[in-house]
Amino acid sequence: MNAFVAAGRAWLAQDPDATTREELTELLSRVEQGDAEAAADLEDRFSTRLAFGTAGLRGTLGAGPNRMNRVLVAQAAAGFAAYLTERAGDATPTVVVGYDGRRNSDVFARDSVEIFAGAGLRAILLPRMLPTPVLAFAVRHLGADAGVMVTASHNPPDDNGYKVYLGGADDGAQIVSPADAEIAAHIQRVADDGDVTILPRSVGYENAPESLVEAYIAATAAVAPAPAGAEGLRWVYTAMHGVGWETVSRVLAEAGYPEPVVVEAQIHPDGRFPTVAFPNPEEPGAMDLAFETARAVDAELVTANDPDADRLAVAIPDAEAEGGWRRLTGNEIGLLLGWRAARSASTGSLACSLVSSPGLQVVAEHYGLDFRATLTGFKWISRAPGLVYGFEEALGYLVNPDTVRDKDGISAAVAFLGLVTAARAEGRTVSDLLQEFRDTFGAFASDQISVRVTDLSEIGAIMASLRAQPPSAVGEVAVERIDDLLQGVDGLPPGDVLRIWLADGSRLIVRPSGTEPKLKLYLDVRGSSAKKARRRLDALRAGAEALLVSLR
Repeated sequence: MNAFVAAGRAWLAQDPDATTREELTELLSRVEQGDAEAAADLEDRFSTRLAFGTAGLRGTLGAGPNRMNRVLVAQAAAGFAAYLTERAGDATPTVVVGYDGRRNSDVFARDSVEIFAGAGLRAILLPRMLPTPVLAFAVRHLGADAGVMVTASHNPPDDNGYKVYLGGADDGAQIVSPADAEIAAHIQRVADDGDVTILPRSVGYENAPESLVEAYIAATAAVAPAPAGAEGLRWVYTAMHGVGWETVSRVLAEAGYPEPVVVEAQIHPDGRFPTVAFPNPEEPGAMDLAFETARAVDAELVTANDPDADRLAVAIPDAEAEGGWRRLTGNEIGLLLGWRAARSASTGSLACSLVSSPGLQVVAEHYGLDFRATLTGFKWISRAPGLVYGFEEALGYLVNPDTVRDKDGISAAVAFLGLVTAARAEGRTVSDLLQEFRDTFGAFASDQISVRVTDLSEIGAIMASLRAQPPSAVGEVAVERIDDLLQGVDGLPPGDVLRIWLADGSRLIVRPSGTEPKLKLYLDVRGSSAKKARRRLDALRAGAEALLVSLR
């Protein structure tokens, strides 16, 4: 334990943040008084560090290398600056930085631009807290070599993160291997050198002009200008305590859509996320206030962005659903938007993560387009050759690849509003669109089982057990084959994913979450009708749950 105490004291000496210094000072005091719980906490903070990977950094706020804080961010910024300088050769790299409304996002962003500028880079800070898609847009619009977005998206309130994009040949997409490992090595060298207070800093960074935000708004409004059916639309919007509303409202005005009724308690940025347990529209209860608002105004539609507005949730009236409203699945939204994209494309490809609905491939084939299944994450989807449209079932959609090479919950909202209002002009609803899709392509049904753990080793143990003793059946349906993506399948990079194909054509995919301590199981079936697909899906879920119980 003495080593952790010494590491804690060394950390204190370089920590510029009064809050985390006070937190760590109190923790060290408790450790020295023999508090076992404090000792375990200190060890957790200092026995390892947050890993820098293809999702950048993400973790709980607090002192120590295994938490998100100003010391860790300074190390990351200095390491990333060294990587960009090495990559640029004789040129001066340009990096643009954005931030959302989470705790310390603005502080981490300003630390970053000061360190980037101090390292001799051209550093540009977005003018205020803005959605992640605006940062992704800015990387391409400004011709920057890189971008950093300080956000933890829809993670719990005490988390924050550091999301990295590359320009040039990477076209403004999130980093992938081997860039992640190369950046991580530079960061480790900075950390090994010790004191971040000696890192050169400069206030000679630039503030991005408002015209940058206006360019994003114009490009996004152009995705789907309002048709005649938009007039009089009654709908509800929530920003989930995030940064979406200011930008969304300006896009809606430019595109010509009527303003929604907003969920007042959730419309302004608030890093405490006081009305939700998890600020993720997928989580149970997160959209309850939106549904309450929708019932009060007799709305036709509900939409929600997550806190950094890179995801979109949609709900529709449904008399059979509890409370009269049903949130569409990410696959339902993704397939409707994919159908929209396919109808207007003559060439190119539709892409989705391999855990998303196989229905997108059927749509692509119907319209003579290419189809690409990728590993999970828009760092892969955005790199699909000839991309026209991409999505993943976790409420992420890329509808305008010419301007944003990442998921974008604002442009997706505009595209979906275009679908809804065009149908509305014909006297049809979203439910009618879903039925037309089933009539045209078949009934696809999907579900997900998500297991949150406190000990990450449990996930590794379950994956190892599945590989060592693969099931011969899931429920009463025989397993036809299992693809282990660690071995590299279908030309995909290796990934910790098992894809289980069943004899009736159903599919079960098992993988660890890339951003949360969860094991995820994805269930997909296809039937000749919605009812038959539902029955098949229920049976698959029961079998998957029984399999999970046996593994745990």
